[in-house]
Amino acid sequence: MALSPLTAVLLTAKRSMGLSFADLGQRLGADEVWVASLIYGQATATPGQVEALVQALGLEGDGAELAKQLTIYPVKGALDPVIPTDPLLYRFYEILQVYGLPLKDVIQEKFGDGIMSAIDFSLNVDRQDDPRGDRVVVTMNGKFLPYGKW
Repeated sequence: MALSPLTAVLLTAKRSMGLSFADLGQRLGADEVWVASLIYGQATATPGQVEALVQALGLEGDGAELAKQLTIYPVKGALDPVIPTDPLLYRFYEILQVYGLPLKDVIQEKFGDGIMSAIDFSLNVDRQDDPRGDRVVVTMNGKFLPYGKW
């Protein structure tokens, strides 16, 4: 998957400054996953968030151009429409292949015919220590939206 030029600049600056997404989230007043989605071109920042990001990444000379790019509405989900080859991304794809329909059925049994919003939504990633190997805890929290009838 090719990165956009903007994403490449932001990630390079993030790495050179030794910052984590959580560090940037604290400076922007946002969750680390949301900050990562901003850097990958899937979210829109406020001018204040752009200013905080530009300062944190030491990109003051490029601030005006970055502000222009980070405050426009992105084309969401505009990633390569192929099965991902990166092992971590592929596992999420595999999870949906194996558990997607069961998850859909369980959600609809509990809520009815509808979907989980990806607009009124949050996503958190946590680490859980475990003697058998640390665990990745991914929590998705989305508003339920029932299908209308007419």
